[in-house]
Amino acid sequence: MEREAEVREQAIRLLARREHSVRELAFKLTRRGVPEELADAVIARLAQEGLQSDARYAESWVRHRVEQGYGPLRIRAELRERGVADAVAGPALAEVERQIDWADLARQVWARRFGTAPADLRERARQQRYLERRGFAAGHIRQVMSAAAQPD
Repeated sequence: MEREAEVREQAIRLLARREHSVRELAFKLTRRGVPEELADAVIARLAQEGLQSDARYAESWVRHRVEQGYGPLRIRAELRERGVADAVAGPALAEVERQIDWADLARQVWARRFGTAPADLRERARQQRYLERRGFAAGHIRQVMSAAAQPD
C-alpha cells in the first residue's frame, strides 16, 4: 500500500506539469521502475477520480499542434501513437474544426515557409510534400497551391 501511494504521488506530479495519455503515463511510470500492473492500477484509479483523462489530453494536444501549424491527418496519427483511441481523438478534432479552417491554416503554414509561388513543377512538388508531412489533406494542399499559382 505504501508503494501504491508513492506511485500515485509520482503520477500526480507528472500530471501537474501537463496532461498525459494513459499510455504515456504508464510508460513514464514503468520506466521509473514501477511494475506495470501497479502503474495500470494507479492510472485507472486516477482516471476514475478525473485526475487523468485521455479526452483532456487529446484536446490539449490538438490545440498545441494546431498552434504549431500541423494539419488534422498528422494530429490524428500522433494521437494514435500516444495511445488515444479514435473515439476520443475524433471529438477533440471536431471541436477544433468548428473554430479553424484547415485550408487557411495550410495557406498560413505555406506562406510562412515559402511565401512565393513555385517556379517549376519540381518546386511545386517539394512544397506539396512539405504540406503533406505537416498533415494537411490533399484538398487543402490543392487549394493552397492553386491560390499560389494565381497572380494577385
